[in-house]
Amino acid sequence: MGWFSRRGGRSGARRAGRSDGPKMEIDRKAVEQHLRSFVDSRLGVEAYVEPATSVTTTTIVLIAWDGEWTRRAVGSAKEGFEISQKLGIPVYDVNQTGYPNRMREWSRRRRQGDA
Repeated sequence: MGWFSRRGGRSGARRAGRSDGPKMEIDRKAVEQHLRSFVDSRLGVEAYVEPATSVTTTTIVLIAWDGEWTRRAVGSAKEGFEISQKLGIPVYDVNQTGYPNRMREWSRRRRQGDA
């Protein structure tokens, strides 16, 4: 008996929630309030919508001009784009654009204690 045959009937099985990410309750009012506060207190904020994974639901990352960022779950890409439009900030699909270098630089400075 081969190793792969020991896995039983799972070879074609698909994990529940894999395409949409896990289902979770999102306090939309709290999310919007946090994101509004971030936008109002920083300059040059842009939004990046991240797709759901097998571990997380769809999220939105707001990144300020200096690279400071925050992430919150939004439930769907459509909701992420709608929230960004409501906030009046540019919004991008991270699968299309990637993350800006300033975000990585800001995170690196924080890890090194420079920020």
